[in-house]
Amino acid sequence: MAGAPTLYKPEYPEQIRKLCLLGATNVELADFFGVANSTYEKWVRRYPEVREAMRLGKMLANATVAESLYKRATGYSHPEVDIRVVKGEIVKTEIVKHYAPDTTACIFFLKNRDKANWRDRQEIDHSGHMNYTQLTPEELDREIARLAERTKGG
Repeated sequence: MAGAPTLYKPEYPEQIRKLCLLGATNVELADFFGVANSTYEKWVRRYPEVREAMRLGKMLANATVAESLYKRATGYSHPEVDIRVVKGEIVKTEIVKHYAPDTTACIFFLKNRDKANWRDRQEIDHSGHMNYTQLTPEELDREIARLAERTKGG
């Protein structure tokens, strides 16, 4: 006795790729195709073309967003056409529009890209021992002065 016929169709991988480009999750994909999430997960396991379509769609979407975030973080320029009405005539002027770097995008990028140096949580040594090798020359001078002052008073 054979199981129920599959609802899967050969044109689905292309639709899956496009939906993943738009950010669709697996649950949303199952809903789009009108199947249970478990059925969609079976398709993912059974059909390599479904897995590949998901991988390509999600990878391209992530790369596109990452590129946009990078541009916002570093600033960018693009050509644009300014259209105005001057003395009853339409005047088109080609311009280059500039966007300054965005601080929030910079912070987000660095916190995710270089967590060791940019995360909010800081490691603080409460042992009383100071790692003097990580101090700047100015910080080292201040620490020496502080210790000297402390030893004079005691």
